[in-house]
Amino acid sequence: MDLRFSEQDEQFRSELRSWLDAHLPASMRSPAFWADKSADESFAIRREWEASKAAAGFAGIQWPVEYGGRGGGPTMKAIYDEEMAKANAPSTVNPLGLAFLAPTVMAVGTEEQKREIIKPLLHCETIWCQGFSEPGAGSDLAALQMRAEPSGEEYVLNGQKIWTTNAMHGDKIFTLARTSSPEGGKKHAGISMLLVDMHQPGVEARPLKQMTGQSEFGEVFFTDATVPKTEVLGGEGNGWATAMLLLSFERGSSAIGQYTEFRKMWEEVVQVAAAVDRDGRPASEDPVLRQELAAALVELECLKYHSWHVLTQTSHGKDLGFEASMTKIMWSETFRRVSDAYERVLGTGFSVPDPRPGLSLAELTSLAMWSRSCTIWGGSQQVQRTVVAERVLGLPR
Repeated sequence: MDLRFSEQDEQFRSELRSWLDAHLPASMRSPAFWADKSADESFAIRREWEASKAAAGFAGIQWPVEYGGRGGGPTMKAIYDEEMAKANAPSTVNPLGLAFLAPTVMAVGTEEQKREIIKPLLHCETIWCQGFSEPGAGSDLAALQMRAEPSGEEYVLNGQKIWTTNAMHGDKIFTLARTSSPEGGKKHAGISMLLVDMHQPGVEARPLKQMTGQSEFGEVFFTDATVPKTEVLGGEGNGWATAMLLLSFERGSSAIGQYTEFRKMWEEVVQVAAAVDRDGRPASEDPVLRQELAAALVELECLKYHSWHVLTQTSHGKDLGFEASMTKIMWSETFRRVSDAYERVLGTGFSVPDPRPGLSLAELTSLAMWSRSCTIWGGSQQVQRTVVAERVLGLPR
C-alpha cells in the first residue's frame, strides 16, 4: 500500500483548491443555501456551476484529453473526489452519464455518437438518465419487457422503466429494450441499448417521492415513442454485453471520496451528541453511545485504508474486477453505521426536524435516511456478498 501522492498529483490538488476557492462561494458550501430552494432551482444552480467547472478543465478527470478530459489516473481522480468532498461542493447533476455512458461511448460508440454525446455531456448541455430497471425486472434485469419494434428507420418503444435517477430533469435516456425475441430460451438475447430523446411525445416521466421528501428518481413511461436505428449503442442485439461493459466502469474505483464525506458526517454527529441532552447530561457522555460512535470511527478508518489499498492497486494498472464488490459493501455499510449512530444519539427525536434549539439537523437527517438505500441500489448487499463468495473467494454455489 502506497500512502503518497506524486508531485504532479499534489500540483493538481493545489490547482483544484485554488479554483474552488475562487469559484465556489462560501454560501454554496452551506446546507442553508439550499434549504429554501426548490428541486428545480437547486438543479439549475448545480448545472450551471458544473458547466463552469468543466469549462475550467476540472471535469472528466480520468477521461482522455481528446474527449475533453484531464487525462489523469486513479490518484488524480481520488484527489478530485477528496477535495470536492472537503469543499462541500455541489454533487454532479450528470452522474450516470459521466460515470457510465461516456466511457462506454468512448469504447464502443460510433464516431458520430462520440461527437454528439461526449462533449455536451461533459459540459452538462445534455443530462442523461439510465433506463434499466422495470417493475418486474430489477435484480433479474434480463427479465425486462419493454419492446422496441422496428418501423422503417426507427424503433417504436412501448413499456415502463422505474427507479430512474434524474428522470424529471433528463434530456435523454440510455435504456434497454427488446428489439427481437429471445432465442432458445436465452433471456439475455434480443436486447439492445437505445439512446432516446425524452423531450418527445410518448415519453412521460413521473416523480417518485422518497422518505427524505425529495424526488431524485422517478418512473418513465414509453407510449409509441420513437428512436432512430442509428441510436443503438454497441450494435443491435448486443444490449446485454453493452450494459455489462457500462456497469464495469464502476469497478476499481477508490472510496476515498466517500470516506471523506462520511468522516465529516461522523464529526458532525459527535458535535450533535455533545449538544443533545440524555438523562440530564450530554449524550456524548453516555457510555453506550460513546462505544457506538467509537465503533463507527473504527469502521471509517478501515474504509480509509481499504480505499488506499484499492487506489494503490489500480494505480499500478490492476483491474480489480469482482473485488470491487468488497468496496461497495464496505462504504455502504460504513455509511449506514455512522447514520445508525446518529439516529441513536437523537433517539425519538430522529423523525422530528431540529428537535433541539440551536441545532440544524435537516441535512444530517436526510443523509441518514438516504443511507438506507445505499445497501440496496447498485447491487444489494446480498448480491454483492454472493459475488465476493463465488467470484473472489471461489466458494461453491
